Amino acid sequence: MGAISAVLAAIATGFLGEAGKSGWVSTGGLVRRITGRDVAAPTTPGEREEVARLVYQCVHEDPQRAHAWLSFARHVPLPGAIQGLRRPSLPPGPGYFTDREPLLKALDKVATRPFDGRPRLALLHGPEGMGSSTLAIHWGWRQTARFPDGQMYVDLGTLAPGAALRHVLRQLGLREQEIPHGGQDRADLFRQCLADRRVLLILDHVRSAAQIESLRTSAPGVVTVVVASRHLTNLGGEPIAVGPLAKRDARLMVERIAGEDAVTAARRVLPAVLDRCAGTPFALHSAALRLPALSERSEAPAVHESDDPVRAAVEASYRMLTPGAARLFRRAGLREWPAVDAAAAARAADIAETEAAGLLAELAAALLIEGMGSGRYRYRPSIRTHAERLAVEADGIPACSAAVTRMVARYRELAVGAARAALPESWRVPSEPSSFTYPDRGAAVAALAAEAPNLAEAIRTAEEFGDLDTAVLIGQALWPLQLKAGHLDVVLPALEAAARIADGERFSGTPTAGALHFQLAHCMLELGREADAEREARAAVRHEQTVGHVRGHASAVEFLGIIRLRQWQPDAYACFEDADRLYGGIGPDDEGYDDLPRARALLDRHRGNALGQMGRREAALEHFGRALSFFREHAREAYNTARTLTDLAMFHLVAGEPRTALPLIDEALGLLGAENADFHVERLRALRERCVTPE
Repeated sequence: MGAISAVLAAIATGFLGEAGKSGWVSTGGLVRRITGRDVAAPTTPGEREEVARLVYQCVHEDPQRAHAWLSFARHVPLPGAIQGLRRPSLPPGPGYFTDREPLLKALDKVATRPFDGRPRLALLHGPEGMGSSTLAIHWGWRQTARFPDGQMYVDLGTLAPGAALRHVLRQLGLREQEIPHGGQDRADLFRQCLADRRVLLILDHVRSAAQIESLRTSAPGVVTVVVASRHLTNLGGEPIAVGPLAKRDARLMVERIAGEDAVTAARRVLPAVLDRCAGTPFALHSAALRLPALSERSEAPAVHESDDPVRAAVEASYRMLTPGAARLFRRAGLREWPAVDAAAAARAADIAETEAAGLLAELAAALLIEGMGSGRYRYRPSIRTHAERLAVEADGIPACSAAVTRMVARYRELAVGAARAALPESWRVPSEPSSFTYPDRGAAVAALAAEAPNLAEAIRTAEEFGDLDTAVLIGQALWPLQLKAGHLDVVLPALEAAARIADGERFSGTPTAGALHFQLAHCMLELGREADAEREARAAVRHEQTVGHVRGHASAVEFLGIIRLRQWQPDAYACFEDADRLYGGIGPDDEGYDDLPRARALLDRHRGNALGQMGRREAALEHFGRALSFFREHAREAYNTARTLTDLAMFHLVAGEPRTALPLIDEALGLLGAENADFHVERLRALRERCVTPE
């Protein structure tokens, strides 16, 4: 039973990626044949155990059925090689760390506490700019010997719990599609990965205990350090308050950053500078960078109106910027962009990209933005709020609005260009012109993935600014990303916003709402939320039928069939027949007529899967053959040819025919080189290895 359940779990949680989707559908047919009845697809671990029990009872009593299951199961590569995980490491530690010995000892005490079943967890809490994050990272680097399996850092300031789990699992070396979409499955895999490992986990910018619930583990070798701006009363663990540095240590920190000569030259103003910083490390760091300029003054700087050391430091650094950098600082910070690069900043400030790159470097040197690598930067939340306030005061509302509008327009153009390059044959991708070009489909998908958080923010911003056309267009442009690469944690809320907008009067009588509800249905299904997926698919059907968009109506009905197929329901085939009837109503003068051969080829692929699940072998092979012939010989679509080959290979593996499946797998492998489908390739190679391994 355990082995049967493991096979079901490996496929159900998405471990096999695209091959797993085919395998899950085929598994439904095999379970039906073995048990002799319709069995609903399990959606929870408990339901998987129940299906495993049914299969076990049947194969235990019938050697023929046992052979059928074993012939299939031996070709499923199980995710058991968790031992090969990567050893993650922390971000670089600071070169100017000072004092904090009592706090470091308090962390040592948490890490060395005898294990008693409770999580080893410490809460570092202190106001923003007090150095709590730096303290956690510095301590982690001092403890590398204590954590031979790695140290992980997660910034929860911008990540939802599900996305945070994905980030942790990626740090451990799991590939994107090895990570389950469901939150509980992710949490289970996270705890399984860490069960026997000695690891440090730093969770930064935590706002509540609930935010990290899925990241808590009682594994004896794991120490978790939570960093927050306040004491979280419901968290548990050992609270450690982080306060200001003593004056001696504050001066030492400034000296380490600015150098002894600069401190000596600024001796007249230094006492006032230290008083204004009030022992806050961020303010001290900022002041140390400005110290050479301060030393030229004969008197200490005038007391500023703000008594917050962090805000005062930001204001002082801002006053020393060049005019161009100050303008860019204000305008690029008008929205909560997860990342800003030179191209986006150039649009905000309406300057050349090369100039923007230099100004971003100036802002980073002044600690007003933080580098993220690859030429990308981000604002601390409080600093961004300050930049926004300054922009309104210095530039005025019209100029601020224009800056934001230019940035949103850039993300719209990027999204459309990347989507079209990633999936040029799809009618679901927006077709408006774009100056963005990419060398191949894989590069276009990678661009959408890299900018997905910014595209989500662009949708929210466009809605707030009343640019509803842009909001829904960017939502539609996410289709290739969700189809080929996932990133559903980011895509889902963006699509929910876009679909809500499309339901309004602005898009009444257009197919826009149907298209976005279709995308939402796809996203929900990939997340394992079948009931929600069905609700959204039915909404897409209603919208498309209401506006008379036959092509979209047929596609939505077809997707209902895909949902039912994943649920192992026998009425899936009837949905595909209904979709075929609708496609038959598209005439030569109607939208989508030229695309009918491709649409019907996709439908043939789905009907082949449904017929295979129903045990109608010859009819299934006929439909698979038609789909394969079209994609391989007529359309020459590598991606859909590989998907059809994968379906057909899984069909033969379930039937106990690995020799027939082998050449299909080989052909699929040869087609996926330029599709940014490394995980699919890896899983197909694993399937191939199982095919050629003697029983």
